[in-house]
Amino acid sequence: MSIRPTIKHAVFAVMLALPGIPQLLLAADTTEAIRQQFIGDYELLSYIQFLEQGGEIDMNYIGRLSYDAFGNMSGLGMLRDLPERQQQSSERLTGGFAYWGKVSYNLELQQVIHHVTGSPMIPAWVGGDNIRYFEFDGDLLKLSLKNAQGRVTGTLTWRRLQ
Repeated sequence: MSIRPTIKHAVFAVMLALPGIPQLLLAADTTEAIRQQFIGDYELLSYIQFLEQGGEIDMNYIGRLSYDAFGNMSGLGMLRDLPERQQQSSERLTGGFAYWGKVSYNLELQQVIHHVTGSPMIPAWVGGDNIRYFEFDGDLLKLSLKNAQGRVTGTLTWRRLQ
């Protein structure tokens, strides 16, 4: 009885012969799975800042976050009471964040990287990377910010919209 080699057999033989290829394919599959998990629209439930001396501050923000199937993202957030503050002021008030760009992932560090293309509220962000440490918990997406020493300085908790 003879066994006819197939393309599957050839690919498997190459994978076994070349060290590291299975890990690369596994990493590609894992990255794709994470990318798929991010795709969708989210509403901001909370934005908490963690003080260096201890304690936390609820920033009292509302917002939206979107990731699309083409590797793009956009995020918007503002103080919940900004409209009321504006009514009490004769000057134009702003507060919050608004930016968009491409997305990449560093799964080893559990990072989603927002490569900022546009940011009307914080123009200094344009051309830079906003690195967030991600964690999924059901329909919640937690994005944390860390300082240079690796301490979490803030966490934004987003709920996927249905």
